[in-house]
Amino acid sequence: MRVIAGRFRSRRIKSLPGLAVRPTPDRLRESLFSILAPRLEGATFLDAYAGSGSVGIEALSRGAAHVTFIEQNSAALAILRENLASLGIRDEARVLRGRAGTFLAKEDAEIVFLDPPYDAADEYAASLEALAQSNCSLVVAQHASRLSLAESYGALKRTRVLKQGDNSLSFFERA
Repeated sequence: MRVIAGRFRSRRIKSLPGLAVRPTPDRLRESLFSILAPRLEGATFLDAYAGSGSVGIEALSRGAAHVTFIEQNSAALAILRENLASLGIRDEARVLRGRAGTFLAKEDAEIVFLDPPYDAADEYAASLEALAQSNCSLVVAQHASRLSLAESYGALKRTRVLKQGDNSLSFFERA
């Protein structure tokens, strides 16, 4: 896996082998960050269910001021920390270990990327409801294209859906 653009362009990052985490495909990350580009410079970003951290690292590479990573899997956390160290960006990041739902309502990020395991579909509603109570202005949820998310969760209203094959990105903004 590699960083697509920005100050770490083409730098390789490690991923956890096997099915424990599902990295966001390069093409989908590229589309995501093309959309986020006008809002990313200097923003605070949260990468929930971070896995190896590819999305949050891409955000830092492209100008986010700070990224908080949330991950529960200890093997993924070790890879994430290794990736941050290899890029020399530990000071620009905060890593939280545990269930994303425990942290989401308390976090103060402008942009949140939410990517629960596809077999944990109930996490989407719970996470989006928690984020509706936070101060975030934009939540992007990556999900299986066959999964239909609600049009709104509290104050968060869906404004856009981007589909690429089996993956979709749903964009929710504060109403």
